[in-house]
Amino acid sequence: MTQREMHYDDSMGSSSPIPQPEILPPGSGYGPPPEPQPRPRRPRWASSPATYLLVGVNCLVFLAMVAHHISPFSPTPAQLMNWGADHAGAVLVGGEWWRIVTAMFVHVGIIHLATNMWCLWNLGLLAEPLMGSAGVFAVYILTGAAGNLLSTLVNWVWPIRDAGGVAFPVGAGASGAVFGIAGALIVLLKSQRLPVPPLELKKLRRSVIYFAAINLVLGLSISAGSRLTGISIDNMAHLGGFGCGLLFAIPMVPRLGSPRPVFQARLGAAVAMIVGILVLFGFYLAKLAA
Repeated sequence: MTQREMHYDDSMGSSSPIPQPEILPPGSGYGPPPEPQPRPRRPRWASSPATYLLVGVNCLVFLAMVAHHISPFSPTPAQLMNWGADHAGAVLVGGEWWRIVTAMFVHVGIIHLATNMWCLWNLGLLAEPLMGSAGVFAVYILTGAAGNLLSTLVNWVWPIRDAGGVAFPVGAGASGAVFGIAGALIVLLKSQRLPVPPLELKKLRRSVIYFAAINLVLGLSISAGSRLTGISIDNMAHLGGFGCGLLFAIPMVPRLGSPRPVFQARLGAAVAMIVGILVLFGFYLAKLAA
């Protein structure tokens, strides 16, 4: 323990003590603060786990199909049906409603898979900081289901008619859910809560709008020439997913820049609203086919 000295200022005529700084002995354990250590970098997948999980599940389903001797380039409609593709007759007559969900994980060849996964990966990495992992997973499943339900309705009302009677097309792919994520992003990127410069937000939002518009027009153009190319695009799944994504994001606020309780409450409200709409739509389809 060091001892403080007492000094007196005779010129002021005061006996007030003036404390002097303590001198600590060597080895006391005190010294300059340590330099801050750099924080370890998290792997990229850890910041967007839902996006990587969804891409991984889609790829695993495709690899499982190939492992069961299904062509990686041109699987047949029957093979796609065996793996859970959408089909208006199977859903509305056979009661196989689970196809509304499973169809968004089945793809018609490796090119179809690659293009969908590239879009899902890019949009998912942008969406996950705004929606959270639960939000990305919810918007993928719910908007993909909305797209498949709309496709089922249109295919039931306007089936393929030929000399042999009526037939329903087989639908598969994640593109309806991808369009759903794009729709949700268009709404969320307009939020004033985001701690991002407005010009950057405007650029991001414009790029997502261009993506959705170009792919919708491209899909409609390809379908218009399907008799020549033999390629058919499920545009109703795209439109249904996109519209549902817009609706999903309306009650939401982005996770960035918003208090956690507010974000979680708004996300819960969005999920509840879309689930209610899809259930009512499903009852309408079931009654239509009865």
